Amino acid sequence: KNRNLRYQITFCVLVVVVWQILYEMEVFPKLMFPSVMKIGGAVVDGFVKDGLGGMVCYSLSLLLRGFALGMLLAFVLSGISILSKRFYAVYNMLVSMCDLVPGVALLPLAILWMGIGEETIIFIVVHSILWPMSRSIMDGFASVPKLHIEVGRNIGLNRFTMLTGIYIPAAFGNILSGIKVGWARAWRAFISAEMVFGSVGGKGGIGWYIFNQRTFMDTAGLFAGIILVIVIGVLVENVLFGAIEKKCVPMQNARRG
Repeated sequence: KNRNLRYQITFCVLVVVVWQILYEMEVFPKLMFPSVMKIGGAVVDGFVKDGLGGMVCYSLSLLLRGFALGMLLAFVLSGISILSKRFYAVYNMLVSMCDLVPGVALLPLAILWMGIGEETIIFIVVHSILWPMSRSIMDGFASVPKLHIEVGRNIGLNRFTMLTGIYIPAAFGNILSGIKVGWARAWRAFISAEMVFGSVGGKGGIGWYIFNQRTFMDTAGLFAGIILVIVIGVLVENVLFGAIEKKCVPMQNARRG
């Protein structure tokens, strides 16, 4: 892992060096291709002068609300699909259809239904996480060894305790994978929705910041916003989810063993 980290850091350093060389050689117009220092300065100015820190907090708070609601619905609906074969047949078909629809494609419909506001963005986030996470959960439930299910029935577990005591622990790896995929989709859809709406109710997030920099032809600020989106996404996926996976998945494998 340390070796992989060194490779990744080396690659990032090379990208920065090559970027600066291209800037100095004026391969591209400087207005469209700012220097590394200008981009770094734009990041600092964004937090110090433009209130980018508050925008990040607003975006994350809005995203977490939709993310939590999407996770809750995925668990509830996927759990019901285990308890009822009829519901599973219908919900499995619904997941297969809705998972193919990009969140951004639903924006016009969401605006017609709910107008331009936080509710619309939350709706897009819920849509982006609900279907891929439901798919991962149901696939995980389907892969639970029959022996575990039979043992649960033999000791008198009812349907609900079977779900919480057998299915969910055994399918944790799939559940975590679904959360990671849902997070990636929700993050992309969220930024896109913010860029379409701009500020909502006088508040703006990272997507609005990026759109605003494009409006004023601040290319360095535009790259600063994009880099911030990447950094937040990588931190959540690798640090947060990575820590959960590192701690919980070995425990799950040990229990199976």
